[in-house]
Amino acid sequence: MFRRLRASLFFKIYLTLLASLAVVAIVSGLFVRFGQDEEDRSWQGRFDTFMTALVPAGANLDETRAVLTRLADAFDTDIGLYDRDGRPIVLVGRPPRPDNTPFWRGRRHREEDRGFAFQLSDGRIVTARIERPVGPFGRNPLAYMALIAAIIGLASYPVVRHLTRRLETLRRGVETWGESDRLARVNLGGNDEVAAVAASFNEAADRIEALIASHRALLANASHELRSPLARLRMAIDLFEKAPGDAIKQEIVLNLTELDELVGEILLASRLDHAEQLDRNEEFDLLALATEEGARSGVKVDGTEALVRGDPRLVARLVRNLIVNAQRHGAPPVTVSVAAEAANAVLRVSDKGAGISEADRSRIFEAFYRPSGRGEDAGGWGLGLSLVRQIARRHGGDVHYEAPPGGGSVFVVSFPAA
Repeated sequence: MFRRLRASLFFKIYLTLLASLAVVAIVSGLFVRFGQDEEDRSWQGRFDTFMTALVPAGANLDETRAVLTRLADAFDTDIGLYDRDGRPIVLVGRPPRPDNTPFWRGRRHREEDRGFAFQLSDGRIVTARIERPVGPFGRNPLAYMALIAAIIGLASYPVVRHLTRRLETLRRGVETWGESDRLARVNLGGNDEVAAVAASFNEAADRIEALIASHRALLANASHELRSPLARLRMAIDLFEKAPGDAIKQEIVLNLTELDELVGEILLASRLDHAEQLDRNEEFDLLALATEEGARSGVKVDGTEALVRGDPRLVARLVRNLIVNAQRHGAPPVTVSVAAEAANAVLRVSDKGAGISEADRSRIFEAFYRPSGRGEDAGGWGLGLSLVRQIARRHGGDVHYEAPPGGGSVFVVSFPAA
């Protein structure tokens, strides 16, 4: 338990605060002490001159006795004047002897001393029986500083404890991640840095939950989409075993091709989600790349040269997916155009199909999205358009859908020009 306390943030912060207060108190006390010593020495010098002037060495004893009597009456004490060997010269009352009374010069008066002895410059000694000597004595700056440090330390305890308790709440929130289907959230009020960390923590939890939900949906939809070609493939294999033929063989090949493409798209989508950077980053002509893909699909491509920097294989996959999507879900003629507009290279793929309804346009780039009115057997739109958006954004661009006035569909992809 003690080891855990020593490792806690509260203990470290509070101990640091107390140590800082102690250092400040000690250093301040030393400065005050040195300053007071200077003041004491200055006052002692003035007192030495004052007493020597009051009782000069050659003064008459009666005059000296009169001066000391007035001093004794003024301070309500007993005063004695002795020679350098400790023999009395003038005694007023019963002053302490100099041989058992600590000298005041060069040392600080102690509370338990009942008197003090002061040696004049000519060697004579003045003693007095008073509770406290005259002068700037009896103060203890270190005690005052220690008292102030103790008060500040006690007052700062609830403040530090409040701060570290909020951090402990945040730590417990982190430790509870993954204990349920929903990631934990931390509810901390305020506008300080701890509240900002808690807000970032909650935002990260939201993003992770969204990512997990997206991956779960992708897995569920992929499993569903794989079911159809697998079922057709199983049926075709059964038919081929009973009555082999070219038509059934071709059906098997088509189903295998569809499975291969779907698995490839799933792997590519996963790689794009987790890859930190592109495998290749080079400059290429978007028009030349689109022309090559259009020639493979029998689609006309026109436009002007537009240079793009990135991975040409991924961009070729983007163009291919848009052409296949237009041929599969649209109507001919399918056309592709490339243009350099301002600081962007713009790719447009259009067809003359029925277009996409207003309700579906905001979701057409979701993986395996099934439009309204589309039957279960027809399946969703797969990963084609979802990959198009992923590839475009990995290259610093984006894609959107346009519905031309004359009907049909146009998919517009913009890339930053190289």
